[in-house]
Amino acid sequence: MTKSLVLLSGGLDSVVSLAIAKNDYNVDLALTFDYGQKSVEYEIAAAKKISDYYNIDIKIIKLDWLKDITQTALVSDEEIPTNIKNFEYSSKAVWVPNRNGLFLNIAGCYADSYGYDFIIIGANKEEAQTFSDNTPEFIERINQEFEYSTIKHPKVLTPLLNYDKNDIVRQALDYSIPIEYIWSCYKNDGKHCGKCESCLRLKKALLANNDTKYIKILFS
Repeated sequence: MTKSLVLLSGGLDSVVSLAIAKNDYNVDLALTFDYGQKSVEYEIAAAKKISDYYNIDIKIIKLDWLKDITQTALVSDEEIPTNIKNFEYSSKAVWVPNRNGLFLNIAGCYADSYGYDFIIIGANKEEAQTFSDNTPEFIERINQEFEYSTIKHPKVLTPLLNYDKNDIVRQALDYSIPIEYIWSCYKNDGKHCGKCESCLRLKKALLANNDTKYIKILFS
């Protein structure tokens, strides 16, 4: 029987990807990474709630060394950019070196060792505009790599690759995912700040879908 694992940050994109793929691809394992990001406590808490909700196992993988070499604001003492007008600037300020490449290769190890056919990731069209590791070209090359670096040859699946945030929120509402469980903020203030790049993208998409319920829950 086909089985899959998901890279689950606890944020909107990974949760919607899980919801879409859960049944068709038999997702039964989530990998969540602790690389010293400022919001790690809240990301892990969200990922655990989501994995419980979907009744799948979860593994928390610590990458302390990645924190040590990351010099940008997502991890370091540098301030997270807020009220951004230029997402290209913000993406550079929160870049973590080879993050998705590393996460997918770790997932490839799990897939090769435990016989997983697919790896689900929340790469999407909107973030591909500023994050090169969300692009179709990146996913294609990772899949080519697995043809040589694994025996199992797992395939990376991206249910949201052609979706922007408005589309993703619409999918979240259609699939009735528990949006109240997610954590999409770059900060660690106990609630979504509403001002970092990730919060701004989410809030804008919720507004575009006329969803005031979750705006109040996440940003109040």
